[in-house]
Amino acid sequence: MSSRTEEAATVTEPAENLPWALWARQVLAILKLEVKKNFWGRRAILIYLLALLPVLLFTAIALIPPDMGGRNDPAFFNMMFANIYEILILRTVVFFGCAWIFMNLFRGEVVDRSLHYYFLSALRREVLVVGKYLSGLLTSLTLFVSMTFVSLVLLYLPLGYSTSMQHLTAGHGLRYAMIYLAVTALACVGYGAVFLLIGLLFRNPVIPALAVYGWEFINFLLPPVLKKLSVIHYLQSLLPLPLSEGPFAIVAEPSPAWVAIPTLLLMATLVLVFASLQIRRMEIRYGGE
Repeated sequence: MSSRTEEAATVTEPAENLPWALWARQVLAILKLEVKKNFWGRRAILIYLLALLPVLLFTAIALIPPDMGGRNDPAFFNMMFANIYEILILRTVVFFGCAWIFMNLFRGEVVDRSLHYYFLSALRREVLVVGKYLSGLLTSLTLFVSMTFVSLVLLYLPLGYSTSMQHLTAGHGLRYAMIYLAVTALACVGYGAVFLLIGLLFRNPVIPALAVYGWEFINFLLPPVLKKLSVIHYLQSLLPLPLSEGPFAIVAEPSPAWVAIPTLLLMATLVLVFASLQIRRMEIRYGGE
C-alpha cells in the first residue's frame, strides 16, 4: 500500500461529540456487519470445531454410559460434569474460542487490510471498539452457552429421558445448570475484553495469549493476592462443585458471588475503556503484515 493510502487510513474521527442516538445506531450497524463475519467468515470454522468437542464427548457418554452397577445416581453425573466443564469447556474451549473470536476482531481486519475502511468513516473509534466487542460477545455467548446447555442435556440422558429432564428442571439440577450457563457467559465477557485488547495492541497476539493462558493455568500456585488478578479465580468461585486443585495448591478463599460478578464486569469495562483510549492513537501499517 502506498504511503499516501497509509496516511489516509490514519485519519482521525470527527472532533465534535456525536449524540447518543447516533452512537447507538452506529454500534448496531457495526454489530450486524461483524456478527455476519463472525458466524460465516472463513475464520469461523475453527470456532465451530472447538464448540463441537464437548458435544461429541457427551454424545459418546450418552451412547456408552459409564458402568454404575445398575444405579442411576445424579450425583455421579454432577461430579463428572464438574470435572469436564472446568477442564475442557471453561479452560480450553471457552478460553481459546474467545481468544480466536476477539483477537481477530481487529487483528483479522489488519491482516485482511480492511480496517482502514472503518477508520475513514465518520465514526468515533470508541464506538468501533464497543460495536466489535458486542459482536464478539454475541457470537461467543450464542456458541458457548448453547454448547454448555447441550452438553448438560446429553450428560444426563443415561438416567432416562424423564429422570434427566426432571433433574434439569428442578432442585439442585436446575440450580447447577443455571450457574454453569452463567459462568460460561461471564467467561465470555471477561476473556473477550482481554483478548480484544491483545488483538488491538500486538502485531503477533499468539504469544500474549499464551502468556495469559499460562497465568490462568498456574493460578492454583499463586498467593491469594495474585489469584485475584485473574479471570479464572472469579469463575471458579462461582462454580457449584469446585474441584480439588491438588496437594501443591495454595488455598485461598473463593470470592462470593456478590464480589466475583461485579469484579468481572468492572474488569471487562476497564479493559474496554483502555482499549478505547489506545485505538485513538492507533496507526495502520499494512506493509509489515
